[in-house]
Amino acid sequence: MAHDELPTHCTELFAPMGAARSRRMFGGHGIYVDDLFVALIFREQLYLKADAQTRAAFEEAGGERFVYDSADKQVTVGYWTVPAEAMESPGLMQPWARLAIAAALRAKASKPSSARRNPKAAAAAPEAKLRKAKAAAPRGKASTRER
Repeated sequence: MAHDELPTHCTELFAPMGAARSRRMFGGHGIYVDDLFVALIFREQLYLKADAQTRAAFEEAGGERFVYDSADKQVTVGYWTVPAEAMESPGLMQPWARLAIAAALRAKASKPSSARRNPKAAAAAPEAKLRKAKAAAPRGKASTRER
């Protein structure tokens, strides 16, 4: 496949699961379903997100883990290939896509919210909204103060 054909094909495979899109990143592409990062494409290979609960399914199906070389070592991350037949149709991809979406949802749920990561920003947010609302409020032609 040409460089941009695989991301298009993969978004078609994931389309039954939600709003699927691809985005260029790190010399490859990221695949999102409903703005949830569920897969990556690197060197014309699709890798789906996996975690401790889903890894065994990918291993049993003969999946290969995503590995890349850093400056001084090889790094493995929680993304796995799918069986070749899953690449043939959205119906065959769906069980694998469900596993990737479930893993991505668990990962998202385990991350602290922005309020916990940056308490100052969370505290300032209501004040900023109030200032913005006041600035957007319509102003009268005349002052309501008594003279």
